[in-house]
Amino acid sequence: MKGEQTMAACIKCGTQVQDGVQFCPNCGQSMAANQAPPQQQYQPPQQQYQAPPQPQYTPPPQQYQPPPQYTPPPPPQQYQQPQQGYPPGQGYYPPVAPGAPQDAAQDAQANKTMAILAYILFFIPLLTGAHKSSPFVKYHTNQGTVLCIATVAYSIVSAILRAVVRVPVTVWGIPAGYHTPVWFSTILTLLSIPFLVLCILGIINAVNGKTQPLPVIGGITIIK
Repeated sequence: MKGEQTMAACIKCGTQVQDGVQFCPNCGQSMAANQAPPQQQYQPPQQQYQAPPQPQYTPPPQQYQPPPQYTPPPPPQQYQQPQQGYPPGQGYYPPVAPGAPQDAAQDAQANKTMAILAYILFFIPLLTGAHKSSPFVKYHTNQGTVLCIATVAYSIVSAILRAVVRVPVTVWGIPAGYHTPVWFSTILTLLSIPFLVLCILGIINAVNGKTQPLPVIGGITIIK
């Protein structure tokens, strides 16, 4: 209604006070405190920039590897003293020279050719020095040398006998000189066959990789 005055309650004691009165007549409270506070304008909150999360590095799982097992070293080889005398079915093995193969089978396999030449041209292994590096070649070179010396010695003796044992020859009753009898020359020729047989036996032993002594001359040692 027009003309009516509005009343406001004191915020302290609740007394109704007319508009325009600045202080409450009951408690003296300022009526200005009853006025509503000014409305603040709404301001939207500012959003701060947040960087997207970066993926963390995850190392791949490592497989378990067991430590290597310890392998003990092989035991040292014991020195075996060479046997004295001839082994059963074989001949004498000369001592191994420095730098020569330690295995007799490998030595024989690698030096067969030179061992065969020792019975044909015994001086070839001596000139090349193969007898110093190979016990197999040294053994057969010794036998080949002994066989060659025996053959040369027999040839000299045979020539002397042929010159001594001579009979006169006549042609039509006329003396025509002297000559060695056929039967005597035949005997001397037959006696030279064993030297050829010994040479063949030595070559066969060299081909088969054996160090077997030859009959009669096998025990003679010249090359040491």
